Amino acid sequence: MHPAPSVIIFSTLSGLGFGLLFWLGIDPTPPIGLTAFIFFAIAYALAVGGLMSSTFHLGHPERAWRAFSQWRTSWLSREGLCAVGALCILAIYAAALVFLGIHIAFLGWIGAALSLATVFTTSMIYAQLATVPRWKTPLTPALYLTLSLSGGALLSGRILTAIVLLLFAAAVQLAWWQRGDKAFADSGTDLGTATGLGERGEVRSMAHPHTSPNYLMKEFVYVVGRKHAMKLRMIAFALTFVLPLLFLLVPFGHIFAAFAVISHIAGVATSRWLFFAEAEHVVGLYYGMR
Repeated sequence: MHPAPSVIIFSTLSGLGFGLLFWLGIDPTPPIGLTAFIFFAIAYALAVGGLMSSTFHLGHPERAWRAFSQWRTSWLSREGLCAVGALCILAIYAAALVFLGIHIAFLGWIGAALSLATVFTTSMIYAQLATVPRWKTPLTPALYLTLSLSGGALLSGRILTAIVLLLFAAAVQLAWWQRGDKAFADSGTDLGTATGLGERGEVRSMAHPHTSPNYLMKEFVYVVGRKHAMKLRMIAFALTFVLPLLFLLVPFGHIFAAFAVISHIAGVATSRWLFFAEAEHVVGLYYGMR
């Protein structure tokens, strides 16, 4: 599928932001005063900035508010409700820490739960789609959640926790790639099943349905060469996991921690690009491009 920059920015930044909000919410001894303000400012800048960027790929961004009414059937609507709930509750929690030095623990836990729920609902927007076999797996929410938690741990300075979560997220990422490479073939969907003519023999497309690219072809039949994809995977894996772990394992210093965070963000953005670019939508069968 076509990797829209707005969606990549959204899924990268919001995951990190809500991951940081989760750790701030469950912290038994959270920062107060100016230190709390700085941490929450970073978290809100990432979370809100990511959510705002997601509206740029909508045809009518001014109608985005209508999505909130479809929470019974839409994961997108559930994502919006969880995000607003988390941001509002944690705003009260943060204000008490910053201005009053008061720790209202139950608000922090509720906000943390809603932060994780936001990341989960984001992942389910993709994991529910049977039309994209690479995405339709429990590994998709597992990947989103582990990356969010490990990134949040990095940003909040939880070194040991970040190391453990980065190792776990790395294993999930490798499993997601391995499973995804054979997902389309394992789904059993081909031109024969799509047309209902498979029982008569091999079905082939003699000519493309259109003489020029249309919207479906531009958005859902994006193709990235496997050679380039493998190079980008190695880059993404090194930036997301290997370099941050190396930086965290050396004697602690703020400069190394900053390098670990920057490397991780760049790696997640690269893997998110691949998340969309490698996604094979079954509509490609209709155009003979799968």
